[in-house]
Amino acid sequence: MISKGLINSKAWIPPVAVFFLGIFSAHAQEVKPKKDTIREKEIDEVVVIAYGKAKRTSYTGSVATISSDKINNRPVTNITKALEGQVPGVQAVSASGQPGATASVRIRGVGSVSASSDPLYVVDGIPFDGNINSISPNDIESISVLKDATASSLYGSRGANGIIIITTKSGKKGESRINFNISQGFSDRAVKDYKQVSTDEYFQLYWEALRNGYKSGQITSQQAGQMASDNLVTALGINPYGTGFPNPVGTDGKLVPGAKALWNDDWRDILQRTASRSQVDFDISGGSEKSNYFFSLGYLDDKGIAIESGFQKFATRLKINSEVKKWLNAGVNLSYTNSIQNAPPSSDSRTDNIINAARVIPSFYPYYERNADGSYRYDADGNRIYDFGKYRPTSALQNQNAAATLPLDKNENKEDNFSGKGFLDFTFLPELKFKTSFSVDLVNYNGHYYSNPLIGQGSETGGSVTKSNSRTLSYTTSNILTFDKKLGKHHLNVLAGQEFYKYDYQTISGSRSQFSLPYYYEPDAAALLGSFSGNSDKFSLLSFLGRAEYDFNNKYFFSVSGRADGSSRFFTDNRWGKFWSIGGSWKASNEDFIKNLNVFNQLTLRASYGGQGNDKLRRPNGSSLYYAYQELYKFYNNLGEPGTVLEKIQTNDVKWETNLNLNVGLEFAVLNNRVKGNVEYFKRKSQDLLFNMPVAPSLGISDFPFNVGTIQNTGFEFSLFTTPFKNDNFQWNVDVNLSTLTNKITKLPKGSVISGTKRLEVGGSIYDFFIPEWIGVDPSNGKPLWRYIYQDANGNTVDGTTSEYAKATKTVQGSALPKVTGGVSTSVAYKNFDLSGLLTFSIGGKILDTDYTSLMSNGSAGGRAWSAEMLNRWTPENPNTDVPALSTTTNNWNSTSSRFLYSGTYARLKNVSLGYTLPSDYFERLGLKKFRIYVQAENLLTFYKHKGMDPEQALDGTTYYRYPAMRTITFGLQATL
Repeated sequence: MISKGLINSKAWIPPVAVFFLGIFSAHAQEVKPKKDTIREKEIDEVVVIAYGKAKRTSYTGSVATISSDKINNRPVTNITKALEGQVPGVQAVSASGQPGATASVRIRGVGSVSASSDPLYVVDGIPFDGNINSISPNDIESISVLKDATASSLYGSRGANGIIIITTKSGKKGESRINFNISQGFSDRAVKDYKQVSTDEYFQLYWEALRNGYKSGQITSQQAGQMASDNLVTALGINPYGTGFPNPVGTDGKLVPGAKALWNDDWRDILQRTASRSQVDFDISGGSEKSNYFFSLGYLDDKGIAIESGFQKFATRLKINSEVKKWLNAGVNLSYTNSIQNAPPSSDSRTDNIINAARVIPSFYPYYERNADGSYRYDADGNRIYDFGKYRPTSALQNQNAAATLPLDKNENKEDNFSGKGFLDFTFLPELKFKTSFSVDLVNYNGHYYSNPLIGQGSETGGSVTKSNSRTLSYTTSNILTFDKKLGKHHLNVLAGQEFYKYDYQTISGSRSQFSLPYYYEPDAAALLGSFSGNSDKFSLLSFLGRAEYDFNNKYFFSVSGRADGSSRFFTDNRWGKFWSIGGSWKASNEDFIKNLNVFNQLTLRASYGGQGNDKLRRPNGSSLYYAYQELYKFYNNLGEPGTVLEKIQTNDVKWETNLNLNVGLEFAVLNNRVKGNVEYFKRKSQDLLFNMPVAPSLGISDFPFNVGTIQNTGFEFSLFTTPFKNDNFQWNVDVNLSTLTNKITKLPKGSVISGTKRLEVGGSIYDFFIPEWIGVDPSNGKPLWRYIYQDANGNTVDGTTSEYAKATKTVQGSALPKVTGGVSTSVAYKNFDLSGLLTFSIGGKILDTDYTSLMSNGSAGGRAWSAEMLNRWTPENPNTDVPALSTTTNNWNSTSSRFLYSGTYARLKNVSLGYTLPSDYFERLGLKKFRIYVQAENLLTFYKHKGMDPEQALDGTTYYRYPAMRTITFGLQATL
């Protein structure tokens, strides 16, 4: 029995989570805490689910919610980035810090190989097909994440990977309100780049590489040292020490006395910057007994840390709901967004990748031309002259200077997003209602890429331009009939409906080159026609759905649902997929024997099981395949004659991928709702996987779609919400969530399937690294060693080593998938002050850092920057090391292997916010209802062992010269009239 003192509203309660003191979280309290807090009401809150709402305590499915105060005040451009660490079972990874980029979201693991694993986004009850960037975080009332079959089966194939339901704000009954939010922020790198060697260190190291490369049976070490001293400046193409030191490194490998670099131009200083972020949001809302309205305007200007990168967005929304008649409600929800993203290449190994360029050019190569004495050279107008490094080795990005070219080039993506929704809700009887709705999403995209003809790579071709346009139109119609009746202790709710979805995509693109005049960006100004292409895709989905829910005496709850989807992707014999779910829950806290314990304020046990389908097959390049069963062709110009080549064979047998989901959960609340929690176990089995089966090139095609294999995701999810202390003036909340994940392939048609650095095999995970195993450095000669498994002359298997990378044996080296992910949040409210924070973390999994390998050449890539780790290279005096000897002879030691596989465990202080709300007697004089000022930080601190790499990478665990995450400090004010 618990004493009454422990549940007194002013008591101190030492909860399980008290050790998280000092980690601050998610949301600011904007008013003084009251005895009747939202947190106490959450125990029976209404949550948004598929085609309706439900009370959390009676719902049989798995649903998690994020309220508006956890979203609205975050300086995030895209709402997917606000999901990180907020919901157990949801993995949201921001692979790019490029303003306007989205996070990759996975709910309860990866459920497919070649088909999409993206969740379905539903906005105000209707599936959303627009760019998720177009939804302003300030417009959001709440986000619900549906994770199990009961929660998402009504969306059938569209909800196979979970559902994220976004509910936008509506006006409320009463006096009209005007809300205004303005903020100004500043951004830099969230993680410092890799540490590099200095100019002095580089010249001495490269001398060593040259000497070791020259040494042979005919050339002694002393002779090689002299040759290295004589040829060092020539090999690197520059002498930053001036004409007074023609051989800055002596034959002993040390800088000669008096030699000092005349400049130190860190390219990260000129190609990256402290960026600004400006945001203004304005909305008007209100309502009466029979109608309500909400209107918003928003502007965002988010500069990137890379020069010439950024994201601008103008957004507006109008939402009106009205009771036209007692038996008819109507509503309309219109939104429009115009965005401009400036995005220089920043996500692959292209030589013009601005992130990579800032990293790989050493600081002794100047970005402005220098005289022999180190002074700047100037043009006729007195301006500094950009140095394009024609003398630089190829590895140091010869003939390139992004600081000069990017301001003259264009890398522009423009989008117009329109979304319109409307509904009519008829009440025939108090128990019988019918709702018909229509939604349309229109996305118009224009890409404009221009390389100027004056300087840089474009000058070699007279400049070039590529313009592309795409138009995506989709619409959804739904008709839902519901019957809701309560008779005594019995309650029945039945839903039946029909839905139709249509998708239409068109794109066109062309390029030209050779501009006769500079500063003209359009294709008409270029003389030579290059390429011209265009295509279109269409897709349709017809669905019928139904659900029945029954509860007895508010204690026992049962639900069953079904949906049939007809997809145009499949052949007529396999077109229809049938999906279902069953679920039940027991609200044990309503039983007398539980009530008599005086322990639980809430205790609910729930379980569900069901099947869903997935038809979202993708090509190997990631684009959608809308004609999975049809024979497809490519068209070529064969010496002026049209030619046709088979691209994909007809596959009438390809069918739906199926997801079977089991969920068992326990929800509880104790100590007068001061401690609440939820524990769930899930098992997600994906069978008949849609897969692009590779075939021999001799067949004339590269692959074909096929149903193959089974994947299983299992794990536990845990959430704990606590209020350790609360009184009239002070409240402290601490929330913790975490989830575990085990991914296993249980069935494949053959032993294994290799794709890049990954291998799929029974018993392994979907993201297992299959790469050579690094053994180390041979201490006797400094050569790299990899594992080499071979058969000797007697047929025995020998486990040995090799210094030849081509002979190295590939083996499984762990998985990219983390074992545990989660977040810790806390909020403190004292009178008119509020302080909050969010810490996210990921434990386990591995990351293949291919960015780092570019800084780890053995010396064969002369002129390319070196990591500071190269100072620990092998020498006769330092034989026990993990860095091989330097040489200009290629040894492939920085090729893909477990040497560059690092732990994926990290923690990030995702958000910290401090605010102050002026006392009412101050702002009421100004006619305000509320006035709050605040400062907040996003991505403030990152705790990670492998310095230089941002651990928040792509889901497959491989870095690829991506735009780093940004740390943003924001100052702002909020006012309500």
